[in-house]
Amino acid sequence: MAKEREKKLFVGVLGNYASELKLLLTTLLLLCAVATFLQFIPSRFTISASDLRFCISRVQSSPPPPSLSPPLTTTSSSSVSHLSTHEESKITLPPSPRPSPSPPPLTVEEDKVLENGIIKRAFNPYGSAAYNFITMGAYRGGLNTFAIIGLASKPLHLYSKPTYECQWLSSSPSQTPITTVGYKILPDWGYGRVYTVVIVNCTFSTSVNAGNTGGKLVLHASTSGGGDTNFNITDTIDVLNESPNSLDLSVFTSPPKYDYFYCGSSLYGNLNPQRVREWIAYHVKFFGPKSHFVIHDAGGVHEQVLEVLKPWMELGYVTLQDIRDQERFDGYYHNQFMVVNDCLHRYKFMAKWMFFFDVDEYIYVPPKSTIKSVLDSLSEYSQFTIEQMPMSSKICLSSDYGKTYRWTWVVLEFGALNLVLRKWGFEKLVYKDSKKGIRRDRKYAVQPRSLYATGVHMSQNLAGKTTHKTEGKIMYYHYHGTIAEKRESCKMLVNSTQLTYEKTPYVLDTTMRDIAGVIKKFELKMIGSRLQKNRQ
Repeated sequence: MAKEREKKLFVGVLGNYASELKLLLTTLLLLCAVATFLQFIPSRFTISASDLRFCISRVQSSPPPPSLSPPLTTTSSSSVSHLSTHEESKITLPPSPRPSPSPPPLTVEEDKVLENGIIKRAFNPYGSAAYNFITMGAYRGGLNTFAIIGLASKPLHLYSKPTYECQWLSSSPSQTPITTVGYKILPDWGYGRVYTVVIVNCTFSTSVNAGNTGGKLVLHASTSGGGDTNFNITDTIDVLNESPNSLDLSVFTSPPKYDYFYCGSSLYGNLNPQRVREWIAYHVKFFGPKSHFVIHDAGGVHEQVLEVLKPWMELGYVTLQDIRDQERFDGYYHNQFMVVNDCLHRYKFMAKWMFFFDVDEYIYVPPKSTIKSVLDSLSEYSQFTIEQMPMSSKICLSSDYGKTYRWTWVVLEFGALNLVLRKWGFEKLVYKDSKKGIRRDRKYAVQPRSLYATGVHMSQNLAGKTTHKTEGKIMYYHYHGTIAEKRESCKMLVNSTQLTYEKTPYVLDTTMRDIAGVIKKFELKMIGSRLQKNRQ
């Protein structure tokens, strides 16, 4: 009797849960069917056995609370680098004839014991540590040559041999695609971090787009087994588009628009707007009306600095580029090697001479010389380096006491009796480091049409000669650290022609101080008094 009651109870329990069991079995059947079906659909999304187990394990669990942030989307390295470079109007591009192969589907391997008793361990890769290639720009270097500037994984280039192939796809259906091997240049001297700077030179055997029918340059960037020797992943990147009739071939043979061109490194940090004001006024006066300055903002051009640059931008002397997004990619010193190389290739046919130095450095030529006469004497060289004059950023003359923060009344030729001026930074800092027998950094200038790539202190990739024998001809005064100093520069006031401070000998050098008045008059003439109340 008891056994019969237990049997009826068991059957009752089964009857009560029959609907739940049926639902569970149906759910499992549907999941298996979907997983099987997805294996035959071309997609970068795959479902592995572990994924299926994970889904099944959560069938009976409660759903998570809704997320407050939008869901993340997976993007391939080629599309990320493409969007970062062409984010204005080129979000959608026609497909290339050689699509970039996706990474292989993830198959989870498990440890297993071989017939000989050895345990074969499994290794399962997930994700990607660095992008294959990140483009900043691509530019023509002539009728048949191009330069592509960007970043790439440093370990990939340091320990492997990635390759590049360049392809030109004409807009004319009658013209077949042409290809060439891309020659890579690594100009950052090994200073890269997660990313290193790569310049890819694409030189074809024949003229490209000679009929001005338009087309595009495509870069095929291959890892060549780097990262995973089982696979050669290739990213196909559209790097340059030329619309029909947009190519102006005369730019390669015409005289350049500017005699002197400045390519600045990445500006970052909390910069002193007064120091930037002094620097730009000085160099516009120094280089003259046929000069231009490209400033790269990596976070340093805040509102007060922009206010200082704006008048010169309006006059056509300054171009400001916002490069803050490069901070996403961990390269050396705000990716300055990439930045100066982009500037070189972007403007190489617009300048006769191109200068590379920083905003705490002032180019100078001795009296009875001009920048034109000096560069004419160096015209046989593709590159020359410039001697440094290191100045103290703390020591000032005691005669300037009370003239540092306090403003002084000055009568200029314009009769502005109420014009208020104060001592400028290079006007106060007059003590030069006189230590002998040490090697100091030099800056440089180039004839840009002779360069394939460049660096921070000089280029190692150029056609033609380089000279370092410029002592006495041209130099630069270096006020290290002052560009980011917003407090009063003068920390020590002295009344001596030479002294030793912090174990460094200094001598009095008033060269820059003596021409400060001329620069102030020039600024007033060019942009008026709009910056006279500028604050540090």
